[in-house]
Amino acid sequence: MFNINITRLLEADISQVFTLLADHGAYGEFKGIDEAKLLEPGKSEKNGIGALREIRSAAGVLRERIVEYEYPYKLGYLIEYSKPLPYRHDFGLITLSEKQEGTQKCTEVNWQSKGHITLPLIGKYYFDKQIERGGSRAFASILKQIDQRLS
Repeated sequence: MFNINITRLLEADISQVFTLLADHGAYGEFKGIDEAKLLEPGKSEKNGIGALREIRSAAGVLRERIVEYEYPYKLGYLIEYSKPLPYRHDFGLITLSEKQEGTQKCTEVNWQSKGHITLPLIGKYYFDKQIERGGSRAFASILKQIDQRLS
């Protein structure tokens, strides 16, 4: 099983951080992501509940369905498709909270993802750890890029 849990404090407004994390188009601008597109719009918001987005990188392809959308505090998703490695994704959740650091308004972001690679034996022991390490680095990199862009 992979279990990714990253928490970062960003020197940026919560609404701006949420907007970048929720917007499928913004992901294509992050280093390490080749393309991001919206396959299906959300029910009431373009990138809201029900939206299906596809993220492509050198590591593969992920299709994620937005299952929680509480502006500007919570974004939940489930990976419905992955290539080249097959996932069973239990959940993905990004929670944001406002913090004050001196006179600076900040946003604390916690990004979690849990699941496992469904290949027998080797997936459980090898690929899950690879996904955990690579996912942790990718999430941290995206948050760092958001912080740099907005601060």
